[in-house]
Amino acid sequence: MSYARVLCVGLVGVTGHLVEVEADLAPGLPAVVISGLPDTALHEARDRVRAAVVNSGQRWPNRRITLNLLPATLPKFGSAFDLAIAVALLGGSGELPLAPLDGVVILGELGLDGTVRPVRGVLPMAAAAARAGVERVIVPTANSAEAAVVPGLRVRGVDTLHRLIAFVRDGAPLIEPPTHVPAPATSGPDLAEVAGQGLGRRALEVAAAGGHHLALIGPPGAGKTMLAERLPSILPELDDDAALEVTALHSIAGLLPAEGGLLRRPPFQAPHHTATIPAIVGGGPGLARPGAISLAHRGVLFLDEAPEFSRAALEALRQPLEHGRVHLARSRGGAEYPAQAQLVIAANPCPCANPAGDDRCECPPQARRRYLARLSGPLLDRIDLQVRLLPMRAAELMEAGTQESSTAVAARVVAARAAAADRWSALGRRLNAEVPGTRLRRPPWQLPAADTAELRARLDSGSLSARGFDRVIRLAWTIADLDGRARPDRHDVGEAIHLRTGEAI
Repeated sequence: MSYARVLCVGLVGVTGHLVEVEADLAPGLPAVVISGLPDTALHEARDRVRAAVVNSGQRWPNRRITLNLLPATLPKFGSAFDLAIAVALLGGSGELPLAPLDGVVILGELGLDGTVRPVRGVLPMAAAAARAGVERVIVPTANSAEAAVVPGLRVRGVDTLHRLIAFVRDGAPLIEPPTHVPAPATSGPDLAEVAGQGLGRRALEVAAAGGHHLALIGPPGAGKTMLAERLPSILPELDDDAALEVTALHSIAGLLPAEGGLLRRPPFQAPHHTATIPAIVGGGPGLARPGAISLAHRGVLFLDEAPEFSRAALEALRQPLEHGRVHLARSRGGAEYPAQAQLVIAANPCPCANPAGDDRCECPPQARRRYLARLSGPLLDRIDLQVRLLPMRAAELMEAGTQESSTAVAARVVAARAAAADRWSALGRRLNAEVPGTRLRRPPWQLPAADTAELRARLDSGSLSARGFDRVIRLAWTIADLDGRARPDRHDVGEAIHLRTGEAI
């Protein structure tokens, strides 16, 4: 037999596609040709596979070898095809009977000595195989726990090409994935450790309950970073679908813990202010990798000292914040990643950043305006809550540890989210921040004119944009949910305006 075919999976963005790896061995000058839009890493597979086959005690066929990856129009990236190529090649040369691998997806990178090394993105690859009707996959041993979280899939691990050959020829057993034992819950930062800052705590709770973006502006030591770092502690754990999305993104980035299993805690990403555009929104050579905003999907993206980030990096966030997805276009095709993250930014009010606040600021008015102007109006307009924190006082500082804990606040957040999910389920939404503004401005969800009079006056005067109008309405719904009311009233709208603008109503 001079032809063989095995199954693999190719990854474009976070989406996996079933790929058929064909091998044809024909008379002629010895050569290896790979077709099907391979990248550089895949072109180099011929040398890795040759060394691995020979060092595993197998004979390399001295024939003209053509390897084709179907569908040929789909770009192929990475080294996860190595093991499938080696098996197809040995099957085509008559060295291996491939009947035991019929309908089995094979993933893995080969070392020159025949070892099978782990690859990135095994979880979304395994999930794509399951969606395509595949029931069995063979993956590197180090990735077996990761692939085993996909329901309805029989996963086996392999550590060497020699072990896989013995399985095909003699039925020798492959390696069972380890039994996943949930990691013990770790105690992270708690809201009880934050002294004072009642307004900041209220804003954090509203942001968590409604999925709203948050800006914290205040002098050093006011508690901006402490509040932001404790936002994940009051967010509910991820459900199965969200956990699978988040874990798949971290798998592609190579950031999954060794024990495998789904990530249940909302992720928290805090890139340094020197981060580039590809680091923030995704990119890189070849297959564009997910950036910090995608790694924070269903969690929190925190930009500390936000005015110090490059203006281009900040402006690149505007579209993902609006649409919840990042599309990275490349000459060989685009990649799309989910990016439904809550943005939290922290900023000092001026360059001097005097701990005493505005009372002792040494900056001229022009310098203050120029500093905060690094956060553009269109970006700030997409941030629902914009809170100014006051300097810490001695009496407040001594109260640390006596405030409400994250557990108490998280209970209210869960109840508020449940109320919102029940209300918006017919629209396919779960959070108030996800509801289109057009729905909130029409019956039956439109608020009475008397309750929105101040809000409409601000829109007419130009002090609030149409986007800001909708975001204040969403905030009002979240405040009502937290307080256990079926609909917002005039006081909820007033508090929402205050949390949005910092102006008392």
